[in-house]
Amino acid sequence: MVAPDADNTFVQRYRRLTEYVGGGSDPVDPGQVLAMPMVLHIPKTDPPPRTELLNAAASAVAALCLDPRSGGDGPWSEPMDAWCDARIRKIARRARGSHWSAAQEVPGVTARCGSAEARAIVPGPVGDIDRRIGRLQIGGTDVPGDDADVGTGPVLWVNPTLEMTVGKLAAQVGHAAMLVVRLMPLEDAERWWSDGCPVRVRTASPTDWTRLIDADLTGHAVAVRDAGFTEIAPGSVTVIAEVGQAGEGSAD
Repeated sequence: MVAPDADNTFVQRYRRLTEYVGGGSDPVDPGQVLAMPMVLHIPKTDPPPRTELLNAAASAVAALCLDPRSGGDGPWSEPMDAWCDARIRKIARRARGSHWSAAQEVPGVTARCGSAEARAIVPGPVGDIDRRIGRLQIGGTDVPGDDADVGTGPVLWVNPTLEMTVGKLAAQVGHAAMLVVRLMPLEDAERWWSDGCPVRVRTASPTDWTRLIDADLTGHAVAVRDAGFTEIAPGSVTVIAEVGQAGEGSAD
């Protein structure tokens, strides 16, 4: 059963993700560039499995975009509109201990998958980031690799030919979780949001990747093409999303 949307703005939030174009010009002042901070909970000892962490990161981004506070007269509506009209940028940082706890106080949404947690923060200018987020390290987000088939919902297929850090890949699957809504009818999208926006991040085989490229061209899948600001060449297809069966998840 879909949870009631008290302010009746889900349609607006859905349309933002299915209709936004983005790609606006960057401001002259680099400090005014808009970005969504992403915080990955990576304890020093016993870090979470890589796939669970990526699942949580992607779910957090989608859950933030579809949160009631991001629509209507909600406090996050204007920042989300401005961010979607600009270039879609995300910056992943790692946190542990008290820094992770402090990040929970910054406006955003935390999602979980298994033992992993990640938080998507309301976008804003990179030069005016909350100090509790700005003090977190951007580097050091790598965790041991795995390709476990965990989670439920849409499948976010990772390009098997690209080498990306976990922080970079978290941003890419986060974007894929936004784009996959374009493959969902409104009712399915609302049910997925109510379930916590669960996803399955997998690395595609070369054969699957060929099929997915074709599926993107025919509108049966949706691809993330990177702007090339970090790590990989501009225009690279990093992740391709397909709709799966929505299932259990959690986000707050």
